[in-house]
Amino acid sequence: MSKFLIIDPQGIEHSLDLDDIDSCEPLVGDLRTFVEVEELGRGARGQPPHIKVMRQLELLDYEPASDVGHFRFYPKGALVKELLEEYCHKIAVDLIGAMRIETPLMYRLSQKDIAEQAAKFLEKDYRIKVSETKELLLRFAGDFGLFSIMKNVQMSQRQLPIRVFELSPSFRLEKRGECVGLRRLRAFTMPDIHCFCRDYEQGKEEVAMITKHYDKLVRALGIDYVLVFRIVEEYYEQTKDLLIQLAKNLERPILIEFLPEMTHYWNVKNEFQFVDATEGTGQLSTVQLDVTDAERYGITYTNDEGEEVGCIIVHTSIGSIERLIYGLLESAVKRQQEGQLPSLPTWLAPVQVVVIPVTEKHQKHAEKIVSQLRAKQVRAVLDDRGKTVGWKIRNAGKQWVPFVAVIGDKEVKAKTLAVTIREKSTLKQSKTEAMKMSSLVKSIKSACEGKPFQQLSMPERISKWPIFI
Repeated sequence: MSKFLIIDPQGIEHSLDLDDIDSCEPLVGDLRTFVEVEELGRGARGQPPHIKVMRQLELLDYEPASDVGHFRFYPKGALVKELLEEYCHKIAVDLIGAMRIETPLMYRLSQKDIAEQAAKFLEKDYRIKVSETKELLLRFAGDFGLFSIMKNVQMSQRQLPIRVFELSPSFRLEKRGECVGLRRLRAFTMPDIHCFCRDYEQGKEEVAMITKHYDKLVRALGIDYVLVFRIVEEYYEQTKDLLIQLAKNLERPILIEFLPEMTHYWNVKNEFQFVDATEGTGQLSTVQLDVTDAERYGITYTNDEGEEVGCIIVHTSIGSIERLIYGLLESAVKRQQEGQLPSLPTWLAPVQVVVIPVTEKHQKHAEKIVSQLRAKQVRAVLDDRGKTVGWKIRNAGKQWVPFVAVIGDKEVKAKTLAVTIREKSTLKQSKTEAMKMSSLVKSIKSACEGKPFQQLSMPERISKWPIFI
């Protein structure tokens, strides 16, 4: 039986008795919900609403011609996915300092170390029978190819930590009934980082550094999370300082589960857990401190005495891209349940500005505005359909467009735009401001600072858009 405690944002430890959770003062909000669902067995309430939303926004949907848990992405969804991949690359390479690699999708089960790792994965692997005597494994993580590389790498103590990044298409044969929307899939894209360290202390430093970067990522997506650490009990005292400092730095409580003994390759693991709108849970990011795999895979470095020594490995994933989209959409629905307008962060909104001419005589001016905005790296489109202005504004709202700019006689004369700003609006009342185009661009650039940009691969005129769902 596992034991639990909570470290609060002041660094104070609180015991948690699952038979009396009300007595644990820091156990509130999503943290309490997570414990009730994951540890006390309370089920989620129905189908997660992101499935309806991903279709409403024409982002993605199930692929009926493939296996369960495989998805197709439409142009808007492909853009969101690509932007998230670029941002993960920026975090891994520019901020964490990892080196980018690529490795194969399939591996031979005749390889002893691969067969051993697959055997521990509870039969959740896809296998391809090539012939009567040859069977290949579709990778369920990026470890196989990476470790095959690293066991041949020559590295010295003074070069450590060495960090390696891969954007890894991965496959896990989850149970059919568990494949619910983007919460659990059989095919996904995993931004994996592995750090090779000289000893346990350096490994702890990597865990702290990476955890702080992942916190910034999840906050940039507008997703709240529960931070959970699972620790083999004998390692707690030498890890306690790290946990207390993280709770203080991140200003959030940390739930700790003590494991009586090592049953995995890691002895310390953290999880960024998300509670969705149905009170179901899903893991986003994770960081794992591994004290066993280096020996199994023969990954060593040369210490200052010239001896070959096994590494400590920090396994970590920023979180599958699809699971991050799940967190984005469910977070938006949760805000809607609290009386706010659902939205995506402006840097991820497929369309950032819809420009609406009041009449046909304003269309040329509206076209010019769209061209100028796109030249400033703003995803702007023209709604030139034969509908009323009110209908077009409502339609942009249904698509969660952050800025809707209307152009009529007054705006042409004043050289302004009548901009409805979603972030400043409510479910009951829209917020519209007269804005110069330069001010609109400045607002968007400010919201997107430090984030990647891509244009949407659809025509500038909405009248030319096909309907994907």
